[in-house]
Amino acid sequence: MRVALFVTCLTDTFYPATGRAVVRLLERLGCVVEFPFEQTCCGQMHYNTGYPAQAGELARRYRRVFAGYDAVVAPSGSCAAMVREYYPSLLAGADIPPTYELSEFLVDLLGVLDVGAHFPHRVTYHPTCHSLRALGVGDRPTRLLRAVRGLQLYELPQAQSCCGFGGTFAVKNADTSTAMLSDKMHAVASTGADVLTAGDNSCLMHIGGGLSRLRAGVQPVHLAEILASTEEEPWQPATR
Repeated sequence: MRVALFVTCLTDTFYPATGRAVVRLLERLGCVVEFPFEQTCCGQMHYNTGYPAQAGELARRYRRVFAGYDAVVAPSGSCAAMVREYYPSLLAGADIPPTYELSEFLVDLLGVLDVGAHFPHRVTYHPTCHSLRALGVGDRPTRLLRAVRGLQLYELPQAQSCCGFGGTFAVKNADTSTAMLSDKMHAVASTGADVLTAGDNSCLMHIGGGLSRLRAGVQPVHLAEILASTEEEPWQPATR
């Protein structure tokens, strides 16, 4: 299967290890992975802040750059949801490259749960809003996590509650965002996990930033990095 990685802006800029983990994981599972260098933003920020024309330009670029691939995989439920939910109207019914969030690609297209991962840590999972509500990934991520050797999965209280990030929402509604973040951080801390994972680095950045200020001792780690980790090539904690 010829697969393209849509790395997304935030991951490419701040969390490149996640992009590398996706490639390593998919290649281990037999996929031929390519990285189109002309890719750029999906346009979600533009669309959500009232610039549909500019978002449409980016949608047309996305369609051109990713045309011809069997699948496009994104380590972001948020960006995958933008493509799947809003591109049909922005592109006036034109064909859109088949785009998948990582967990749904692994479970639905490749048909795997045990990806050969090894991650001996206590983990709790936060289902991000777009993956949960827009894409409906359901329990795919937790099914993948339960198949990881050495991993102890702890249920997150009130898991379906938003973390308060929401892109520009956190900037325009800082007080509300902070209150939502506080609830989420307390829920994470109550699990006793030492790793928080999710399918979106944006939410992990938001929650992880709060946890670091509390010195909670919980490391945010993208789902892709957990699934790519093996005994031979284990995940290494961030040093920054």
